[in-house]
Amino acid sequence: MSAVDRAGTLAAMAALFARDVRLALRRKSDTLGAAFFFIIVASLFPLGVGPEPSLLVRMGPGIVWVAALLASMLSMPRLFADDAADGSLEQLLLSSTPLPLLVLSKVAAHWLLSGLLLVIVAPLLAVQYGLPAEQVGMLVVSLLLGTPVLSLVGAIGAALTVGVRGAAVLLSLLVLPLVTPVLIFGAGAVEAVGAGVDASAHLSLLGAMLALALFGAPWAASTALRISLD
Repeated sequence: MSAVDRAGTLAAMAALFARDVRLALRRKSDTLGAAFFFIIVASLFPLGVGPEPSLLVRMGPGIVWVAALLASMLSMPRLFADDAADGSLEQLLLSSTPLPLLVLSKVAAHWLLSGLLLVIVAPLLAVQYGLPAEQVGMLVVSLLLGTPVLSLVGAIGAALTVGVRGAAVLLSLLVLPLVTPVLIFGAGAVEAVGAGVDASAHLSLLGAMLALALFGAPWAASTALRISLD
């Protein structure tokens, strides 16, 4: 690829990223809905299980991660659905820019306005469970590594369900089993810090899953889009 082609590809990716961010900011209810859902779900558990501090500290990491996982699924069905409805998805498929790179731009915009927002809110929720500072820090690190994987894998499910009735339910059924390891190792890293155990193994596995998803998910989602629109 020549320098001119590379510049054109980067410009197309940046333009698509900026477009998706602008559209998401115009729909503040959708953007903030996932964050409010995250806050509500994580806040209801202490009311249900009681105020015992030791129990809340033990359950906190898993609850916050489950709430983040469910919240990330809320806006995922619209990742490609709006583009399919207005016809711009066909233009993306016909673009000279490789489709996997365009998919990666859309996923990056989705994560910026949903996954990153969950990472920012998570420390405030961790306080409700009485997590110490070192566990809160590990929670943020694990979410930074794990939430992009949720968006990347979710993009595959969103591509497979474009134009399908009941796409939200079907998307959850497809994606949730695939991202369960992210939940296990993300919560496990926080619990390991609380137990005084080295959490580097958990973080290494999260990093490996992120690298695999960055490489494979855009290609898989691109193939799924082409199949869905044929």
